[in-house]
Amino acid sequence: MAPKLPFEVKNPSLFKDKSLVGGQWVEAKSGKRFDVIDPGSDKVWASAPDNSAEDVDATVNAAYEAFQTYRKVNPRTRAQWLLKWDALIRENRDDIAHIVTYETGKPLAESQGELDYALGFTWWFAGEAERITGTIQTPSAPGRRVFTVKQPIGVAAALVPWNFPIAMILRKAGAALAAGCTMIVKPSPETPLSVLALAELAMQAGFPKGVFSVLTTSLENTPPLSEALCRHPLIKKVTFTGSTRVGKLVAKLCSDGLKKVTLELGGNCPFLIFDDADLNQASDALMLLKWRHAGQACITANRVYVQKGVYDKFAQLLKEKTSKLVVGHGAGKGTTMGPVTTPRSLDKATNQVEDAKKHGGQIILGGGKVIGKSGYFFEPTIILGAKKEMLITSEETFAPVLALYSFDTEEEAVTAANNTSMGLASYFFTKNVDRTWRLLENLEAGMIGMNTGNASAAESPFGGIKESGYGKESGKDVAINEYLITKTGTLTLDGHF
Repeated sequence: MAPKLPFEVKNPSLFKDKSLVGGQWVEAKSGKRFDVIDPGSDKVWASAPDNSAEDVDATVNAAYEAFQTYRKVNPRTRAQWLLKWDALIRENRDDIAHIVTYETGKPLAESQGELDYALGFTWWFAGEAERITGTIQTPSAPGRRVFTVKQPIGVAAALVPWNFPIAMILRKAGAALAAGCTMIVKPSPETPLSVLALAELAMQAGFPKGVFSVLTTSLENTPPLSEALCRHPLIKKVTFTGSTRVGKLVAKLCSDGLKKVTLELGGNCPFLIFDDADLNQASDALMLLKWRHAGQACITANRVYVQKGVYDKFAQLLKEKTSKLVVGHGAGKGTTMGPVTTPRSLDKATNQVEDAKKHGGQIILGGGKVIGKSGYFFEPTIILGAKKEMLITSEETFAPVLALYSFDTEEEAVTAANNTSMGLASYFFTKNVDRTWRLLENLEAGMIGMNTGNASAAESPFGGIKESGYGKESGKDVAINEYLITKTGTLTLDGHF
C-alpha cells in the first residue's frame, strides 16, 4: 500500500518509491530503504530503496541492452518521445511541484518556477534530436573525400544534486536521450521521489524499458554506488553536478577508464554594482538570485561588491526589500523563503556569520537560525563591511547569508571578483557600454550576467571554467555533443577529381 502523503496528489500513479531498472520497479538487493525528510518540518514522510554498489551491474547491463536498439531509433521518434514526456510533465506539474517542495523545502511557487525552467530542456532537446549533423569535405589529396558522422557515445550516468532535482535531470537526460544514449540517474538522497516521478512519466511517454533508469541511495551508500557507476566498463559518459571536492574525485575515478565527463561544480559567484547602475534593477535581480531556494544554488550571488558612492544607499534598499520576505514551510500560504534542505547548511551558515562578526562584519538583518520552528530555517542575513579574510569570501555559502563588500575602482572590483579558484558565473550592473564590454572579457567565469541575475535557459550554454568544472549543458549543439562521438570516414575515389 502507498504511504500516506502529507499533501493531496491528483495522479497517484505518479508517486513511485522504488528504483527503476530495465523498466521494472524494484527494491535494492539488500531490501534496505532510507528515509526522505521534509526540511520544513524535520519529519520523515516517505522512503526509497537504499541501493549499493551491488545493484549497479544489473542496472548498467539493462541500460546497455536497451542502448543496442535505442541508438538505432529514428531521431524524429526520439524527438516525439521527448515532446510526449514534456507534455506529461506539464499535465502533472502540480503534483511534481508538491513532491519537490516536500523534498527540498523550497516554496511551491519556486517549485513551479523550477518546472517552467526545466521544461525548457525537454522542449529544446526534442528539437536538437533531429539536428545532429556530420560533415563532408574535399581534402588536399586528390581522389579522396573525408566524412564525419556523429553517433551516441553509449550508456551515460548522471550524478545529480538536490537543489534543482527536476531541472538538473531534464537538462542532462534531455541531451542524452536526444543523442540516442541511455541514462542511469543517481539522485541525491534528499530528492529521490521527484526523479522517480519523472521516470514514471518517461515510461508513459513511450521511452523503451531500460532507456531511463533511476538508482536511489542513501547518503552513506552514495560514494560506493557512484564509484561503481564511474568504474563500470559499460558506462561511457558521466555527468556530475555538485561540489568541486566531489567533482575532482569523479574525474579521478573516470580517468581510469578514460570516460567522457561533464562537471558542473561549485560557484563563488561575484555580483558587481557600479555607481551608475540602476539600483532598483540591481536589487530586484539580487533578491531573486540570492534568496531563491534560501541561497542554495551554485550560480547564486556569493560575494556582492558595491562601489563606494552607492554602498550605503544600496545596503538600505536591500535591507528594506529583504525584510519583507516571509520565512516558512514551502507549502505554507504566503511563504516566500523556505528552509535550507539539510541541517549541514545551518551549521555552515552559522559558522560564516560568526566568522564575519569576528572580522568586524556588521549584521544589519538576521544572523541566526529561526527560533521556534521545527524545520531547518535560517533568517535571511545581510552583513556589511565584508573583508577578503572572511570565510564567506572563500567558501560557497549555500544558505541565505549575503555579504556586501565595498570598492573604489573597476580594476579593484575585477581583481577581487576573480580572486577565487571558482569560475562558474559572474554578474555586473552598470549602464556604461565600454565598461560592459571590458567586464564581459575580464571577469573569469563561464557565464556572465550583464544587468541581469537570471542568465540560465535551455538555449544558453551552461558551464564554468577554472575549478567550477568543464563541459557545457544546454545551448545549441554544444550540450548534445557531450553525448556524441565523432567518427571520421575517408573514401578513395576512382575516375573523379
